[in-house]
Amino acid sequence: MTIKTVSIIGLGALGIMFAKHFSDNLPKNSVRVIANQNRMLKYEKNGIYCNGERYNFNYVLPESEEKPVDLLIFCVKFNQLQQAIEDARYQVGEHTIILSALNGISSEEIIGKTFGMEKILYCVAQGMDAVKIENKLTYKNMGMICFGEKENTIWSEKVTTVAKFFNNIDFPYEVAKDMNHRLWGKFMLNTGVNQTVAVFSTNYGGIQVEGEPRKVMIAAMREVIALSRKAGINLGESDLTYWLNVLAKLNPLGLPSMRQDMAAKRNTEVGLFSGTVIALGRQYTIPTPINEWLYQKVQEMEKDY
Repeated sequence: MTIKTVSIIGLGALGIMFAKHFSDNLPKNSVRVIANQNRMLKYEKNGIYCNGERYNFNYVLPESEEKPVDLLIFCVKFNQLQQAIEDARYQVGEHTIILSALNGISSEEIIGKTFGMEKILYCVAQGMDAVKIENKLTYKNMGMICFGEKENTIWSEKVTTVAKFFNNIDFPYEVAKDMNHRLWGKFMLNTGVNQTVAVFSTNYGGIQVEGEPRKVMIAAMREVIALSRKAGINLGESDLTYWLNVLAKLNPLGLPSMRQDMAAKRNTEVGLFSGTVIALGRQYTIPTPINEWLYQKVQEMEKDY
């Protein structure tokens, strides 16, 4: 199989970056951005800007009975996932490969319940420092997609197909040997970074240097490490070091998604981060005081909108 057509659902920071890269390297009609009527009209009227350049993507309505695409990428927020699954139904065929760039550790299984786990590859988007304000996105580091089956000692046909496609369009990626481990590692990073930057009203620079925010961030991440050992994932100090090194390379003025959501007075994904940690802590009888504090603080800040 060769990937020739791609659909993206969700035009947040990741969706715009991916749509830009694919549109720059493929025929326009080969790249679809799924959007309902209201969003499509807004996008077509106001445009989408990426690093100062206007992009007019190839928008398709959810109800348009298009020929299924070869690759479908979910880039929505977690609380939009169920609607996105419905909106993407006509894009999925027998041979469609699906990637989910959502935060957390559960979106692949949720999508797989509808479309079949045989279509799913596990995915983590990492190393991006994009900031989106209304219809304008800016970034310095595009980062990469890390993807694969749960285990990738030997690459499956799906993994090989996506890797060849990314190679052909010079899209940065990595195939991790253990995707469960990588998913949990990114979950650990998000749990620390997103919530800490939001609660302390800072940016990446505020947690790249020593101080109270960085201490809180690392403490929240260590709670995920403890949970991962009970879950059989077994994150350790080397994983903490790896993700802190990823964090160190981000633009200090950049903002993670939760901080951007708060600035725009949107509901955050706090339930996906500390909410999940707290629930797992109860399940495994492991204390999670830092995440409980972060959860409470984020909810208080949301109430003040």
